[in-house]
Amino acid sequence: MAVALPGTVPAQEAPSDVTVIQIENVRTDYARVLRVEPVYQTLRATRMEHHCEGEAKGLTRIVGTVKDALTPGKAEKPAEQDCRLVPVEREFKRPIAYDVDYVYKGSKYRSRLPRDPGSRLRVRVSVTPYLVSGSSP
Repeated sequence: MAVALPGTVPAQEAPSDVTVIQIENVRTDYARVLRVEPVYQTLRATRMEHHCEGEAKGLTRIVGTVKDALTPGKAEKPAEQDCRLVPVEREFKRPIAYDVDYVYKGSKYRSRLPRDPGSRLRVRVSVTPYLVSGSSP
């Protein structure tokens, strides 16, 4: 007499004439990374900036400010400036993927990955029997 507890399935014996074929054998291993090359996306953006002709910049501006501060009573008018908005184009590059060359068991491979794997790459190893229908071993 067999008693089944709630939540359990009674054990059944498999018929002895049935062969179970495992479709795929899978494991993980590590491959050695040979080279990593980033793949870049180029973005272009244009923005408008003020550009003034005759504007003192850098060291000339500092020297002029110090000179004006040390010369009391002499207030010079700033030079006329011709300012206008001009488009300035900028280019940005950002990595979007990585082409990775690696070696596993003496064979070289290349894959495009979403991030840099470092010096070792974890790989999925799958072995499946090659069966040709209608032939015998």
